[in-house]
Amino acid sequence: MKQDFIKIKAFLDKNKVEYKVLEHEPVYTSEDAARIRNADIRMGAKSMIIRSEGKFYNFVLSAAKKIDWGKVKQILHTKSASLATPEEVLKVVNCEIGSVAPFGNLYGIILYCDPYLLKNEEIEFNAGLHTTSIKMKAKDWEKLVKPEVVDFTKD
Repeated sequence: MKQDFIKIKAFLDKNKVEYKVLEHEPVYTSEDAARIRNADIRMGAKSMIIRSEGKFYNFVLSAAKKIDWGKVKQILHTKSASLATPEEVLKVVNCEIGSVAPFGNLYGIILYCDPYLLKNEEIEFNAGLHTTSIKMKAKDWEKLVKPEVVDFTKD
């Protein structure tokens, strides 16, 4: 939603981080986002809200990867973990699925990042809207959000 984009932009500006805003037609999948941004799919940061035992977490991974649910359950020390429902995502991060920005810290939830994403010099992600993305240096994003970096993906 627009207010989340404004919140993210203000956070980046406050921290004096260089970034580029990309306006585009609505995108709902990682493949469409990479195509419309004319970028390698590996640069795309998929930001997913995961629910486990009544708590929510932000898992961020390269758009070229898939979540390994066994690894996620190990990380969270649980037997049960799943994607949050559209209603839960809206409640927790005030965004629709497919537009969640990788800023769990701004929503007060723990953020995990797969190390594969951080191999990129730059990353791109939807910024609270299906029509707006941000491109920035991966190292700047990591420094700002301070994710727990742990392997939770498969190819």
